[in-house]
Amino acid sequence: MRQAGVLDVGCHSALLTVARRRAGGVLEPVLSRKVRLGLHQALDRKGRLREPGVRSVQRAVAEAVAADPQLRVAEVFAFATSVIRDAPNCDEVIARVARATGVRLRVLPGEEEARLAYVAARQWVGSGAGPLLVLDIGGGTVEIASGTSDQPRTVCSLPLGARRVTREQFPGGTTPSERRLGEVQRHLRRSLSAVPGLPQAEPDGNVLACSKTFTQLARLAAARTGTSRTPRRLTLPALRASIPLLADAGPARRGMLPGISPHRAEQSLAGALVAEALMEACGADSVTICPWSTREGLLLERLGTAPTG
Repeated sequence: MRQAGVLDVGCHSALLTVARRRAGGVLEPVLSRKVRLGLHQALDRKGRLREPGVRSVQRAVAEAVAADPQLRVAEVFAFATSVIRDAPNCDEVIARVARATGVRLRVLPGEEEARLAYVAARQWVGSGAGPLLVLDIGGGTVEIASGTSDQPRTVCSLPLGARRVTREQFPGGTTPSERRLGEVQRHLRRSLSAVPGLPQAEPDGNVLACSKTFTQLARLAAARTGTSRTPRRLTLPALRASIPLLADAGPARRGMLPGISPHRAEQSLAGALVAEALMEACGADSVTICPWSTREGLLLERLGTAPTG
């Protein structure tokens, strides 16, 4: 049975996923190996990855691919997300990782990440689901895609990721005042309103959220109401009610809130503000949490289970 591997190197981890295809386009995991990273702590003021960060990427990539001694590295699609893609020393980082591990990381344009997230979401929800809007909040960028078929009609990538907004709007992880919170909310709304042709939710369509940011915000909102710990939906009112809780907790305590992981705690407030502004701008009163995103889109296309045209 044919199988494929994808190595996703992001801000918080290097994740190797090997999967094979089953009937109906179902992905069957064969191997998963995650190595933790903390690259947001290894960036200088200009966004360059400092020496400790470069070494940590080398180590994480080496550990991930060593999880399966029989794995042929040449058959693994290895890519780096915006934390490396947008770094001024991106080429140097990629070259050093290749020399140390034999794995050459690729960088995907934000629009391609959006397209792949849509491909994955469409496969997950089913081709008969009608119009689809896909929202994905990453660390450096936000990806948006929409369409009615297997491939999206519209894709866009915006520099409004949770890590980026934290660095630009809440430097040092400070706990914001109510006034500062309002200023950031207005800034995000203005930024999104200035985007021409921003995809909109359709009355008879589905809105899927494909990111850890949305997943953790949905868990936090569910915990506040005593509902499922693995919620499938996040509504805009529930999201708005969670924002004061994140703001009042401060960076050190957010990681103790239900659903918020410690390594994403500092950027969780910015993630919530971006999610709120994004849902408002796209006319989405609620989103369905989708566990598949860019990584799964790559696996589906490499296994031939998703249309590429």
